[in-house]
Amino acid sequence: MDATMMVSLCKMGGAAAFGLSATGSALGSGVAAMAAIGAWKRCYAQGKMAPFMLVAFMAAPLSQTFYGMIVMNGIVAAATAGAHHPALIAAGLFGGLAIGVSAWYQGKAGAAASDAFGETGQGFGNYMIALGVIETVAILVLVFIGKVVQVAGAAG
Repeated sequence: MDATMMVSLCKMGGAAAFGLSATGSALGSGVAAMAAIGAWKRCYAQGKMAPFMLVAFMAAPLSQTFYGMIVMNGIVAAATAGAHHPALIAAGLFGGLAIGVSAWYQGKAGAAASDAFGETGQGFGNYMIALGVIETVAILVLVFIGKVVQVAGAAG
C-alpha cells in the first residue's frame, strides 16, 4: 500500500472519530429533547411554569461532538505529519464509538432527569452530577485515545 493511501486511511480514522461522536450527540440530544418537550407539555397542562433548566439536560450530550473533533484533529495532524500507523484508524473508530455511546446514554439519562425535574422541580444538581459521571467516560476516552494518537504518531 502506498503512502498516500495509508495517509488517507489514517485520516478516515479521524473522520470516524468525529462522525461517531457526533452521531452519539445527535441521538442523546434527541432523546433528551423529546423528554423535555413531554415534561414541558405536562407543566403547561397542569398550569405550572415550564422550567427552562431542562435545556441543560438536552444540551449535555453536545460536548462529546467537540471531544470527537479534538480526536479527529489529532489523528489528521499525525497522519499529515507522516504517521502512517494503523493505530490511528483504530483510535478513530473505537474512540469515536466510545465517545458517541457516552453521549447517547448521557442523553437517555438527561431524558430521565427532564422527566423527574419537570414533575418535581427539585434535584437539578443531583441530575447534573449523574450526567457529569457519564461525561467523565467521554473525557477519559479523549485523554487516553489522545495518548494512543501521540504514541502512534511518534512511531510513524
